[in-house]
Amino acid sequence: MALGLRERAGAGGRTWVVMTMGALHEGHATLVREARDRAAPGDVVVVTIYVNPLQFGPGEDYDRYPRTLDADLELCRELGVDVVFAPDTATVYPAGLPRVRVSAGAMGERYEGAFRPGHFDGMLTVVHRLLRLTDADVALYGEKDAQQLALIRRMVRDFGMDGAVEVRGLPTVREPDGLARSSRNRYLSPEERVTALALSAALFAGRERADAGAGAVRAAAGAVLREAESLRPPLELDYLALVDPEDFAEVGEDHRGEAVLAVAGRVGSTRLIDNVRLALGGRR
Repeated sequence: MALGLRERAGAGGRTWVVMTMGALHEGHATLVREARDRAAPGDVVVVTIYVNPLQFGPGEDYDRYPRTLDADLELCRELGVDVVFAPDTATVYPAGLPRVRVSAGAMGERYEGAFRPGHFDGMLTVVHRLLRLTDADVALYGEKDAQQLALIRRMVRDFGMDGAVEVRGLPTVREPDGLARSSRNRYLSPEERVTALALSAALFAGRERADAGAGAVRAAAGAVLREAESLRPPLELDYLALVDPEDFAEVGEDHRGEAVLAVAGRVGSTRLIDNVRLALGGRR
């Protein structure tokens, strides 16, 4: 696969990769358009579609995760994708599910990692594998999965891959009502969707208070989320976190500069995450 892509790119051509689990939406399309717009003549734009079993824990939605390959292929054609790589598990893991996996370390045990043990190890393992299978020069990811993106960047640096592949993050794509685009949004009933809007509303409320510091951000976002816990159906909050974008450690009350305000919660049977970047107390 890698040799074929390199030959297709031609001498000096680069391979741009957008990794997905399918059920493509406008967020994915934005990543593909960015790759297509930035790619030079002779470059190759690749979309991978693979629902990775390693990043789903017991009781999570691996079996019911939406699989819409025909629609995904049609969208890729419309977007001008050169190659769609939709492997089966035997292709990704030819020796069976790997016993040795990439460890996300302490950074992967926080927040999403605490609620989904082993998730980030599985995610990094498949990203590492797909980077090699596609021979990627540039890999594009959405900032909606901020902790995931931070871990991928850390893996690329720590494994000495930063000279071979560039990792780019693009801003979260949102619905007109503010809800972050996600393949899981299709699970929401109309009533659940109204409740789910509290996630983005809390983030926006916190961001408005960024100049006043970390305490004001947490208070403003928390007030919105507490109200949502009394809605019908209610929002079941997993966490609200204000973290350093480099390592996802919680920032102190006196922190100034860049931070990520992240939230996760469940509405009915659907679990959603979202985040915004902000500058606390004004930029340094």
